[in-house]
Amino acid sequence: MLNYLTTASRLFLRNTVPISSRGNYNIICRFYRRMDRAVVRCVPWESKLTISFVLDGSNKHMLRDQTEELGKALARIANSIIKGQGKAKKYKKNKGAPTDAQEPAAAVRLYYDGDFVAEDALNSDAWQDGAVLHVGDRKYTVERNPPTFTTAELPASLLAGFPVCPKLKVEFGDLKDCRFKWFKESKSGAGDEEHRGENSWTEAGSERVFIPSNMDIGSKLKLTCTPGDGKRCGMDNELVTTGTVEAGPGSCTFDNRHMYTNKVTDGMTVRVVSYNILADVYAQTDLSKTVLYPYCTPYALELDYRQSLIKKELSGYNADVICLQEVDKSVFADSLSPALDAFGFEGVFRIKEKQHEGLATYYRRSKFKLLSQHDIMLSEALTSDPIHKELSDRVNSNPALKEKVMQRSTTLQVSVLHCLNDPSKKICVANTHLYWHPKGGNVRLVQMAVALKQLQQVITQSYPDASLLFCGDFNSTPSSGVFQLVSQGVLHSTHPDWSSNGPDELCPMEVSNPFQLSSACGEPAYTNYVGGFHGCLDYIFMDPRVLQGPYSVSLYQGPYSVSLPGPLQCVSKPCLSLPGPLQCVSLPGPLQCVSVPGPLQCVSLPGPLQCVSKPCLSVSTRAPTVCL
Repeated sequence: MLNYLTTASRLFLRNTVPISSRGNYNIICRFYRRMDRAVVRCVPWESKLTISFVLDGSNKHMLRDQTEELGKALARIANSIIKGQGKAKKYKKNKGAPTDAQEPAAAVRLYYDGDFVAEDALNSDAWQDGAVLHVGDRKYTVERNPPTFTTAELPASLLAGFPVCPKLKVEFGDLKDCRFKWFKESKSGAGDEEHRGENSWTEAGSERVFIPSNMDIGSKLKLTCTPGDGKRCGMDNELVTTGTVEAGPGSCTFDNRHMYTNKVTDGMTVRVVSYNILADVYAQTDLSKTVLYPYCTPYALELDYRQSLIKKELSGYNADVICLQEVDKSVFADSLSPALDAFGFEGVFRIKEKQHEGLATYYRRSKFKLLSQHDIMLSEALTSDPIHKELSDRVNSNPALKEKVMQRSTTLQVSVLHCLNDPSKKICVANTHLYWHPKGGNVRLVQMAVALKQLQQVITQSYPDASLLFCGDFNSTPSSGVFQLVSQGVLHSTHPDWSSNGPDELCPMEVSNPFQLSSACGEPAYTNYVGGFHGCLDYIFMDPRVLQGPYSVSLYQGPYSVSLPGPLQCVSKPCLSLPGPLQCVSLPGPLQCVSVPGPLQCVSLPGPLQCVSKPCLSVSTRAPTVCL
């Protein structure tokens, strides 16, 4: 057996060309594609292996025990061929066509390094990379565990000017070593199923992400992707979109913001984004359609449309850390993560208990590595962790308040990162979405007190040298008790938020903040803009002793920025930018139109539902908080 394995190693080295350039890698991939393949997947943690190849246009896929003798697997291949021939004869007979004479059974054998592999060898030992499978006159080169796509899908929504990001997962390879070719449907074939064919495709790109142009509207897209590991390439996957490219919304508000974030930051700077992206389950309610966003046409609230805009907006910020709230579970797995992975991000997700949405934190993999996660549900921590005993006793003294707090599934997502260029520098990134109700100030105070205590425990016990970055949708204005607690360090029992829902839930107490934090973006005029309300509810809190600098504010002409001497060096919050010398916006009712002097212009307020190129106002629920 030792000699056999040694021979296998020599054969592999003989057939593997050293990879010194991408050009050599492409040559190897072309070489593999010219050969018939028998792909074998065999891993030690599974009891079975798979053997896959194509014979006479039919895909053969066999599942065999690894401990089975090779002879039985070869006999099974021969029997499947005989059965296939029998079915073909029966089909011809039923059609009245002449049948061929009885064909001899095809000889099925496995060779390695020119020698016949004994049939009593175990499957796990016999099917080696570089072996040759003989099926009659056909020969197949065995590829054991080649790079393979386990998931390969294209998005359903395609908008001109917006990135198309395939959802890809590769086994035995790396996405950075995979090859991509995009094709767009030629106008002669577009919309014509009868004449659609191979000649109707024109090569359009070779990157992982493709951005269709207005010239592609009405055409389908095709992606040919080849998995690779830097030395070998697997079998091509061909994907064709189900729909065609549609017209995009034209110029969006975030296009202006992207002018300030068009490059990835240097090694001593970190750009942070916090964004409530509006979960689909909340966007489709009657309240959303009739009260919160009556000015939005139905298609602008559809998930696929909004996701296209959100992915382009987030990618254009070139952030290093992204904290998102109201992220649908399927959106994280099937939409955001595949897209942001293509732009260099890793992500972690924490779903709310008994909910379909939750929190997502992404970080740039070239700058950070995830050390640990410390996610909790705030109500559960309040009652189960002894560090909250004093607070828990106070809440228990008011049954009405306790019930309201315990009903909430509000979650704190905590991710500790360390900088790759300086592993001694660590950042504790916290992300949350506090209780939403306008009269829930008392509940939010309890939630924030639990969150701060929990973060203190994580940092003091595990990462005493870490800096805290606390992001989220806090549903709290600058005059609220939550904002005062975080920014001033203490909240007295006399604050009116303790009685925000009347005397039945009154439970006044003094709470403190163990950290010294301030809002990186100050107090913007608003981060939430909906029917009947606009104000600042979202923040990025940081330690000004580590991250500090002068503020330069230009509210309506562009973002204001903060230069910081520490590892997080520049903070920016883009606010509303109105094009033209004077933009008069009139919002009288359901029809929201824009009245402007001169040529027709479009005004959009920032957020996930962005500007459509129409003479009506498109308003969103949220503006992202961007910390440069």
